[in-house]
Amino acid sequence: GYLAVSDPPRHTSQATIVALKDAGVTRTVMLTGDNPTVAGAIGHQLGIDDIRAGLMPTDKVTAVRKLVTEYGDTVAMVGDGVNDAPALAAASVGIAMGAGGTAQALETADVALMADDLTQLPAAIRLGRRAIHTIQFNIWFALIIKAVFLVAAIFGVATLWLAVFADMGASLLVTLNGMRLLKTGD
Repeated sequence: GYLAVSDPPRHTSQATIVALKDAGVTRTVMLTGDNPTVAGAIGHQLGIDDIRAGLMPTDKVTAVRKLVTEYGDTVAMVGDGVNDAPALAAASVGIAMGAGGTAQALETADVALMADDLTQLPAAIRLGRRAIHTIQFNIWFALIIKAVFLVAAIFGVATLWLAVFADMGASLLVTLNGMRLLKTGD
């Protein structure tokens, strides 16, 4: 016989996996150095799509690199330990768990969740997507305003002061539009 011991998953873990899938995450992968039997049981309980256990840090890096090759720049790695730091660096986006994370993981990661609250992960993904869309809109809006006033200036319709006013107005509108991200419903 043998005795198997494991830490229970956090009570919010399963809900977080569901929320991630609702946020558009198509595949979840667990990379762990833990015992494969225990990791498999926990992973299946949580609804993880792919469970890879018994991994050394180099194995985690190899797995993340293969995922990046397969999925492109849409691979995020969440970790909190020294063993996770190399894989965090290899991912498209490394996310460290702030409160319980090691200095190496926090230093290596692109994003640090300030609390050990995995439920914030889907909100961070949604906020990141909103930020990208807002940035793209702001760039196009500013370029279009500048192009309109360039054409108007070439044809003698716009004065220098009107163009300066439009440029400052566009800058203010772009700034205010970006500030909308501070007011999130998440």
